[in-house]
Amino acid sequence: MQYFSKTEMIRCYRENKCDRCAECRLTQAAKQLPYGIEDNIEALVNNVLDPVRRAYGKLIKVTSGFRCPIHNSYVKGAKNSQHVKGEAADIQAVGLTGSDLGLENLEIAKLIVKLGNYDQLLLEEVNDGDIAPKWIHVSWKKTGVNRREIIKKVRGKAGYQKLSALDMKQLTD
Repeated sequence: MQYFSKTEMIRCYRENKCDRCAECRLTQAAKQLPYGIEDNIEALVNNVLDPVRRAYGKLIKVTSGFRCPIHNSYVKGAKNSQHVKGEAADIQAVGLTGSDLGLENLEIAKLIVKLGNYDQLLLEEVNDGDIAPKWIHVSWKKTGVNRREIIKKVRGKAGYQKLSALDMKQLTD
């Protein structure tokens, strides 16, 4: 873990930082992560996030890493969310907004694809007809098969969509 700290990857365990998790029994009891979570986080950082940060050469912000079940429910995360397992992070470029942020996030997504180490790559909140994301969800499984699945969530539409051939060309150019 060269560029990312355990603290920034464990949102729910930052004392007094996450108002959504105040009632979570995990934060109230022993201040250690459930079994296997820390290993999954380290695998995600070492296999995906650190290599991408090294190749990108600029800061990358983790907006959501590990989430306790209460936090995950609060943000309407999937019941089987990889965030709850410590296998996923939502990331974005630093210091930009609007279309500039989307374009820079697209550059980060391209690097993830080029490096090839990921389970899922979700391009979140893209505009219809575009693939520049507001943020990127990326995951890695320490055990099992990493699917290398790429999908997008179009702003204002329900569910996720597979990328078209044109989208894939834009992502791999």
